[in-house]
Amino acid sequence: MDFDWHGSTITRHTVIDANYRNTQNVRRFLLAQCGPKFKLDREFMAWIGDGAVKNMGDVADEWMRRHNQAGDA
Repeated sequence: MDFDWHGSTITRHTVIDANYRNTQNVRRFLLAQCGPKFKLDREFMAWIGDGAVKNMGDVADEWMRRHNQAGDA
């Protein structure tokens, strides 16, 4: 059964699957994980969907890594 990106509970262990969507549910999760400066951009969305195995914890950690390096956190 496919994960419901709109309504299911997302955790750091939720695996990115072929049906991943950048929904409001995903944004709420990432705002909670990354803080109020979180926002999606095309480059980051491409990284999420690049086919490599990752979970939502990896996504949050990568956003933080990119923005801490840039001094944006």
